[in-house]
Amino acid sequence: MGTSQSREDRITDSDTDSDSDYYEEDDNQYDDADVSKKQGSSSASGSNLSRPSGSSSSGPSDSSYLDIEQKLGALKLKYPSSETPKMKNAVKLYRHIGGNTPKAKWIVTEKLTSYKFVKTSTVDGEDIDHYDDGEASGEGGESFWFLGVGSKVKASVSTDMQLKMFGDQRRVDFVSNNGVWALKFLTDEDYRKFVTRFQDYLFENVYKVKASDESRVKVYGKDFIGWAKPEAADDSMWEDAEGPPEEEETRAKVNTDLTEEFEEVANGGVHSLALGALDNSFLVNDIGVQVYRNMERGIHGKGVCVRFDNGNSRLGPGSSQTTPNKALLMRAETNMMLMSPAKQGKPHSSGVKQLDIESGKIVTEWKFEKDGTEITMRDITNDTKGSQLDPSESTFLGLDDNRLCQWDMRDRRGIVQNIESPILEWTQGHQFSRGTNFQCFATTGDGSIVVGSLDGKIRLYSKTSMRQAKTAFPGLGSPITHVDVSYDGKWILGTTDTYLVLICTLFTDKDGRTKTGFSGRMGNKIPAPRLLKLTPLDSHLAGKDNKFHGGHFSWVTESGKQERHIVATVGKFSVIWDLERVKNSAHDCYRNQQGLKSCYCYKILLKDESIVESRFMHDKFSFSGNKSPEAPLVVATPQKVSSISLSGRRL
Repeated sequence: MGTSQSREDRITDSDTDSDSDYYEEDDNQYDDADVSKKQGSSSASGSNLSRPSGSSSSGPSDSSYLDIEQKLGALKLKYPSSETPKMKNAVKLYRHIGGNTPKAKWIVTEKLTSYKFVKTSTVDGEDIDHYDDGEASGEGGESFWFLGVGSKVKASVSTDMQLKMFGDQRRVDFVSNNGVWALKFLTDEDYRKFVTRFQDYLFENVYKVKASDESRVKVYGKDFIGWAKPEAADDSMWEDAEGPPEEEETRAKVNTDLTEEFEEVANGGVHSLALGALDNSFLVNDIGVQVYRNMERGIHGKGVCVRFDNGNSRLGPGSSQTTPNKALLMRAETNMMLMSPAKQGKPHSSGVKQLDIESGKIVTEWKFEKDGTEITMRDITNDTKGSQLDPSESTFLGLDDNRLCQWDMRDRRGIVQNIESPILEWTQGHQFSRGTNFQCFATTGDGSIVVGSLDGKIRLYSKTSMRQAKTAFPGLGSPITHVDVSYDGKWILGTTDTYLVLICTLFTDKDGRTKTGFSGRMGNKIPAPRLLKLTPLDSHLAGKDNKFHGGHFSWVTESGKQERHIVATVGKFSVIWDLERVKNSAHDCYRNQQGLKSCYCYKILLKDESIVESRFMHDKFSFSGNKSPEAPLVVATPQKVSSISLSGRRL
């Protein structure tokens, strides 16, 4: 069911005598096992094997030496020359085979080859062989930097490569050409040169300007020096926000296991998950809303389903609006707002339907309208992190590409318990000028709002104003597809296709008081963000077309409570990070890295089909008695729903 992070064996030079000898390897001549055996033979034989000038009656015969020489010749073994070859950008190229199985290993693909960066406008860099390192193709149109390694690798310089650095090994791993590769450099200087060039060309590919101090300041802004130069960033806020050392030490000693508590078949294809903090949680599928009972070890089906085709809904079977893409619990979790796309393939909706969970009926269908004009919403969410528990709650927030607003269900015309499409009241909000391209949003415990955008920017709005962001974090080049925020507003989690970005919002004002970016301008000492990534191998195993979605913190709704974990979904994987470990500047992941700190310490839960959503239950369902308690993780696939415990020990 579950796996820990993938094998990343240290690549050593034990199979070589020096950096200059190499094998002429024929990919079709040997299978992987034979390659490994032959590498071992060459290492054991060494380069000092020679035929003696004389022989004795007890020694081997001439024919025996001839047989040995013929066998060595069959291996195509080249003996080292007296001088190291002079080759520009020399590297060793390795390929990973065996996936995440016990037989997984690295094999030598080219013992000595070279890499080059070429800027070309051709698709997939087909003409990269025709140009020298650092050269542009000279063709018209938009062009991008590509990496070529020998005859084996051609890859566009992008985050899709999932490049991971191993500074202590002079090594980088990455995904390309439907495989996982590693480069080992001959010197530390060669390694640093490659990493610097890769990051510069990545910046240029993303922002269409050459990398320089000036261009980075222009892109990120003068206040965000940590984005431009992570090594110069002030990390003190990360340290100040961490738990006591003794607590971290205790947590580190706990062997967190992933244990499946329940797994049940869902009736129809599951589309979304709505977790409750009280008695029930809900799955929205093709036929309706299934009700589950919340328990200490997860959620368990009650056998109750509110169907969409029971005559109480306009969500007729077979229509493009059959299945809502958003379910929002309200009024002490007795009501649910269901939002369906107005057009197939588009997230925007022109209204919501109010489901009374106790009666199982859709009681009202509301329209989105402003100043007499029908408008759309891309997403809706609760006013605060825990407002779904408020029995009197009548308002919720809405987001569209260029709108952020609050809707009120208390219609002034008194149209309730009616299907005649009353209009939601626009109580506050703002219509922004074109170009904001809002994608997603979330709220803190006090109602402050974080919004993620297509350009990668993350904006923070206070609970008192939706007109102007208090803080706007620059994008890192990838659209933000989902965003979450901790209850206290200190931490922001943005999801992109290839990584998660964790942002600390804390800063010290001129009076020495610690605040968050929701309450004021953060100044020029903003901490650098941290990235949460998959290793190249896990990224490859997740599948080329699979992308991160739905990054969430664990769920608390009480002041003083702290989120413990982060979970995100990619393909058939639920990926879980320990938040304290991510915040810890001293932990192993961050050593020998250049650029923004990237964390690869995670647990993987593997299912047998693509995962729709992964969410932690409310903190009140944490296992009592554990040294490091955490509420169960609920994982929904199109056909099943599972409850997973993350406990240091079973009760």
